[in-house]
Amino acid sequence: MNYLIVTGASKGLGQEIVKTYASGNSHIISIARTENTDLQQYVSAKGGTLSQFSFDLANIHEIDSLMKQVFDVINLKDAKSIHLINNAGMVAPIKPIERCEPEEIIKNQHVNLLAPMLIISSFCKITSSLPIEKRIINVSSGAAKKPIYGWSSYGSAKAGLDLFSQGAALDQQEAELPVKIISFHPGVMDTNMQEEIRSSSQEDFLNVETFQNYKKEGKLLPPQRVADVLVSLVTSETFPNGQVVSVQDYL
Repeated sequence: MNYLIVTGASKGLGQEIVKTYASGNSHIISIARTENTDLQQYVSAKGGTLSQFSFDLANIHEIDSLMKQVFDVINLKDAKSIHLINNAGMVAPIKPIERCEPEEIIKNQHVNLLAPMLIISSFCKITSSLPIEKRIINVSSGAAKKPIYGWSSYGSAKAGLDLFSQGAALDQQEAELPVKIISFHPGVMDTNMQEEIRSSSQEDFLNVETFQNYKKEGKLLPPQRVADVLVSLVTSETFPNGQVVSVQDYL
């Protein structure tokens, strides 16, 4: 059985990843705030299995317990591969740092950076003795590469995720049975997050008109296209271990 753990899997890119990966030899574990009954039916129709865990990744102190529950549904003896895609993320707060509340900044960093770090730490511990293919893709953002007005929390978290991915991959090179890890920039996609960005006030987000034009001019990538790239990466014979890559490298 091939196992795939996906965070933020109930909608958007996460949902498309699940649909693309689903097959008769797959068991997918979804970690999201809400369950998706339609997705459950879709995976079943493809002959696969979908286990859904309702969980808010802002609750970082409960992640270790969550991962133990996740691996309780994985039969380690019959696993041919176990992969993880840390896809969940949040862009809010979208506003200058002096107008951000402490709770908003903390939640952003918890969801975008600390949750993936803790999930990966648990994943590597639990699978350390398994002589199978183990890959992790952290979904990052182009916002990690340059500052954007109103996005200081989001951009810094994603920059941290990029460097963490590289550092964790380096750590794993010394392991007897290493996990391979990369960070992935998915481009500008047509998702709910983009709707949130486009609805920002110009006072909070000076670049809002640029993002509104992306939609008007049809420049947003369909999530399905990005999901195809991600699933191809996680299942291909080659894997750019320790690197930060972009969807544009594969289109």
